[in-house]
Amino acid sequence: MNDRHAGFSRARPGTLSTMLALSLTLGLAACASSAVDIGDTGMGQHPALPAPHTSLLPTINIAPVQTRDSQSAPVAPQGFTVTAFASGLDHPRWVYALPNGDLLVAESNAPAQHDEDQGIVGWIRTQVMKQVMKRAGAGVPSPDRIMLLRGEGGTAQSRSVFIAGLHSPFGMALVGDYLYVADTDALLRFPYRAGDTQITAAGEKVADLPAGPINHHWTKNVVASRDGQRLYVTVGSNSNAAENGIEAEEGRALILELTLATGRSRVFASGLRNPNGMAWQPDSGALWAAVNERDELGDNLVPDYMTAVKDGGFYGFPYSYYGQHVDTRVKPQRPDKVASALVPDYALGNHTASLGLAFYTGKSFPRQYWGGAFVGQHGSWNRHEHSGYKVVFVPFADGRPAGMPETFLRGFLSADGHALGRPVGVAVDKAGALYVADDVGNVVWKVVYSGT
Repeated sequence: MNDRHAGFSRARPGTLSTMLALSLTLGLAACASSAVDIGDTGMGQHPALPAPHTSLLPTINIAPVQTRDSQSAPVAPQGFTVTAFASGLDHPRWVYALPNGDLLVAESNAPAQHDEDQGIVGWIRTQVMKQVMKRAGAGVPSPDRIMLLRGEGGTAQSRSVFIAGLHSPFGMALVGDYLYVADTDALLRFPYRAGDTQITAAGEKVADLPAGPINHHWTKNVVASRDGQRLYVTVGSNSNAAENGIEAEEGRALILELTLATGRSRVFASGLRNPNGMAWQPDSGALWAAVNERDELGDNLVPDYMTAVKDGGFYGFPYSYYGQHVDTRVKPQRPDKVASALVPDYALGNHTASLGLAFYTGKSFPRQYWGGAFVGQHGSWNRHEHSGYKVVFVPFADGRPAGMPETFLRGFLSADGHALGRPVGVAVDKAGALYVADDVGNVVWKVVYSGT
């Protein structure tokens, strides 16, 4: 849905309520579909890329939330145990494992002032999505804080508000005696001392991050280089496919590199529509990112992906997708940019909202998982059949993907298409346990290997 569709560009004010009601009716009526066989071929190193399909109104089919039975949990492969490490949280989005065994959880959501000044079409889109997200359990105020969870067993024995008063926080990275936190509009740092359960010192602003009245992809993530000398920060696009104008994408859809010693920053890679998870592949040492691609081109376009991010690389957004496949909705086009667009390394399925990314650096899981990637898939909204709503595992060999993605953690989607949870951030702790933030279930799940 964008302002180049004739039906919207000539819309009269009196028809807005009709279009809004129609959009909601289409979306909410579709929510009872099952996801037994979704026919998604957009996975792996060579995904299928059919011809694009556009329509006046987008497919809106997001799973409405349903409270999980307190005795149930997501399901992992045989030999693994899944427990609710902490429940009753407030929209937990991201997790970060500290060296001393503590777990940090960013309780966060979109900022209150979000996606303003998009014009009449943007207003319609925003109102529709607000209603649908509310039904899906995502329309809640941002708690704006980081929680600290502590406990060595299956559940956290204590929890405390570690940092309060943030602004839609997301990524976290510990470098020496400083904890870096990526708010939606700034990168902050806080003094950190192992064992503390609260930080009361005010955060020091390290760098401003793009936000403003249009802040379409509000999440900002941060990871540190292995030597601790540089930080890498994700900034998502300000649109689905440049419908707010190319000028609104200035400084967006990229990964920044910040050198701590000098404070200087530069664009490390660009054309990444909405990069979220970042992690260092343990064998190759390469920086990998999980990226959400664009919507409204059909059920089987465009695959979300993960890729080894090349320094100086351009990945197509907004002009093209998955390499040099031109998105004709974008005006004006840039053939020179399209010609330089890199093909991502690995597709993660269409509209899966692949957000979390963590390589398995532990040794307690079976050897087949060592060095592979866990990906938290938040779940689709722009597909007739639900996709995502699970955690997948991508096996690696010699630093590269070595097979199709495997469902590792399922049970977030009921048989009748309701969301019992939606996985987001994933992290591996020093003992080799996997943690998964579930922002709809308000739980952090812990997965350990307990043998056959």
